[in-house]
Amino acid sequence: MSAEILFSVANPVALLGWLGLAVAPLAPRAIDVLAGWVLPGVLSLSYSVLMLVHFADAPGGFETLTDVQALFTDVDVALAGWIHFLAFDLFIGAWIVRDSRRQGIAHWMVLPILPFAFLLGPAGLLAYMGLRVIRGRSIAQNQEATT
Repeated sequence: MSAEILFSVANPVALLGWLGLAVAPLAPRAIDVLAGWVLPGVLSLSYSVLMLVHFADAPGGFETLTDVQALFTDVDVALAGWIHFLAFDLFIGAWIVRDSRRQGIAHWMVLPILPFAFLLGPAGLLAYMGLRVIRGRSIAQNQEATT
């Protein structure tokens, strides 16, 4: 399968998971399995195969920033890097939804964070961490006020 075809398949696969996370309250367990395990697993398998097949012949490496830049000049390694982002960001997005459910955070509060996790990965995780901190303080203050 060509890199372009795999790229055009990987993006909708990830998007399916993100759409599932957006509507997670409708079927939380099914969507958790799909978006939290199955789709990141499929993407991770694709990444692993690409790296096993193409990494040894690719220019560059991980020793210096220049080596990393050279590494990503290989189309198959660049595709693997993109799929790496898709898999990990989706996995983190699913974790955010699961964790927010465990923490009793309303889904509507998490919903605006999900696009950041999808498009900007660590920024979405940071936004969720901020929500957790703010919400934790709010709960602690409410508990103090009632005692």
